[in-house]
Amino acid sequence: MNFKLKIVLASALLAVGLAAGAQTVIKFSHVVAADTPKGKASEFFAKKAAELTKGKVKVEVYANSALYKDKEEMEALQIGSVQMLAPSLAKFGPLGVKEFEAFDFPFIFDDTADLHKITQGAVGASLMAKLEPRGIKGLAFWDNGFKSFSANTPIKTPADLKGKKYRIQSSKVLEEQIRSVGGIPQVMAFSEVYQALQTGVVDGTENPISNFYTQKMHEVQKHLTLTNHGYLGYAVIVNKKFWDGLPADVRGQLEQAMKEATTYANKIAQEENDSSLEGVKKSGKTAVYVPTKEERMAFKKAMASVHTKMADRVGKEILQTIYKETGFDPEKL
Repeated sequence: MNFKLKIVLASALLAVGLAAGAQTVIKFSHVVAADTPKGKASEFFAKKAAELTKGKVKVEVYANSALYKDKEEMEALQIGSVQMLAPSLAKFGPLGVKEFEAFDFPFIFDDTADLHKITQGAVGASLMAKLEPRGIKGLAFWDNGFKSFSANTPIKTPADLKGKKYRIQSSKVLEEQIRSVGGIPQVMAFSEVYQALQTGVVDGTENPISNFYTQKMHEVQKHLTLTNHGYLGYAVIVNKKFWDGLPADVRGQLEQAMKEATTYANKIAQEENDSSLEGVKKSGKTAVYVPTKEERMAFKKAMASVHTKMADRVGKEILQTIYKETGFDPEKL
């Protein structure tokens, strides 16, 4: 069955269900654990959706790649096999919306206040609009947190990453980030990372602490350095035909549920990372290192070249807009 026919059939089935007054089911798939910020926010949205629609909509949440691996889920959304996803922002570059890869640039956001100027402002809205020609409706940005490097050897300087194989998401910006410090980037599905670390297929990874802990990476990584060098967040997206086919009142109720879920998601993101960090420390399996101001600046300087080399890929205009909003200037490093 071809791509377009699957879309038509999915839309027809939705229309029949709505006309018959049947309960609408939204399959919400994601690739991380249920006890991560995204996992908890997804369940929060499901509960709110049921409450606000008075049971007209049932959201079924599938965590830990239960339905699709992260390489497959975007196509599943576009053909209507699943209605809702919350992929990491790096996933939109391969889809052709390379502007989203601006979020992958190292040290572009100093903190969540800088970040929210973008995700909750005009830039974020314009990025979401670029998804619609691809059959995708963007509903919200959800935080996960800032990433740190891990390995089985200590990490105190950029040179400590040299020659190491680092798992990254599929992103040309992230590939260049790892190369800028002499590392070897390895693109790999999130669900495969633990085993790859355990068997030595890769030497290290970069993750927010909540992902690092809930995926038990601390069991197979001896060192974690809190570089906070990059951001990992998600865009909650929905199949556009499905969304547009919902009755206006139901769609409005779901928008309210998503608004409340987004507030909740962004509130718990830092809390979850903090509690996960304590979990890592208490395990005694991973040594946690906090770099000095000078050591973190060394990483900033080493990775500054990424901003120059990859500017044309994502578009200099969007980068300059973000720089203006956040006050970051790679040329002054």
